[in-house]
Amino acid sequence: MAKWLLVDGFNLAYRCFFAIPELTRADGFPTNALHGWVKSLWRLSDQEKPDGVVVFFDLGGAQDRLLLLPEYKAQREEMPEALSKQIPVIKELTRAMGLGGIEVDGVESDDLLASHAWALAQKGDQVLIVSSDKDFAQMVGERIKIMLPPPTANPKLGWRVMDSSYVVEKFGVPPSQIAEFLALVGDTSDNIPGISGVGPKTSSKWLLEHKTLEGVIAAADRLNPERFRALVAGSADLLRRNLKITTLNLALPAPSTEHSAPRADELIGILERMEMRSAAAEARQRYGQPELF
Repeated sequence: MAKWLLVDGFNLAYRCFFAIPELTRADGFPTNALHGWVKSLWRLSDQEKPDGVVVFFDLGGAQDRLLLLPEYKAQREEMPEALSKQIPVIKELTRAMGLGGIEVDGVESDDLLASHAWALAQKGDQVLIVSSDKDFAQMVGERIKIMLPPPTANPKLGWRVMDSSYVVEKFGVPPSQIAEFLALVGDTSDNIPGISGVGPKTSSKWLLEHKTLEGVIAAADRLNPERFRALVAGSADLLRRNLKITTLNLALPAPSTEHSAPRADELIGILERMEMRSAAAEARQRYGQPELF
């Protein structure tokens, strides 16, 4: 049985970018996300000691969801220019660290990661999904858990594991009902409209009582608070569409994730080019003594 870290690449990159004060190379090229990237991956590898690490990146174009909802994610602001400049270098670092980098045009990285996590779990492997994206809560089970990054307001909490009990505590429903929960409440980060006025507590109460989204729709004339009855009954098509959007696709073909050895010279060369001297020194120590890594 192997243990895997599957990393939501852009999710981690954004957190690294905003978590570290502005850092630049002598010529002004930004490096703050780069510093956070290598430190985070090293820290996670040291802490969890996985047999393999795979990073998934988004190339954009969630075709299946855009067909259902053209406004999907349309409200999101452009990536900050300083982070955009660092993404190609993040991918360089990832490859040099031997962590691959999976990306497919037109397919969301969330689906790529989720389908790979599911395939690994079906083989009996243990999977930790490194992401703060709530969509992945639907994947949590005996063999799949989530590594939540330190909260910005309290970084001393460190990385935390989200298991099934944590999902219930946070959302009020078990992992098997997360996609239906999000279909009801909507998801502002993805521009998915839920039922107006229906919040997490009401949604979780309905799902626990009626088991499924179809059960909630069928019971629309008996729901409490009463003011939502007509609204839910009239929103059946919207809710069913939402569920298709919030449900991760587990049927994608497994990408090639052959584990490759770190290319120490290439990695150190990139770090030196970026003037990341302390990281380059740590890389020399780590990869010069692989028993420590």
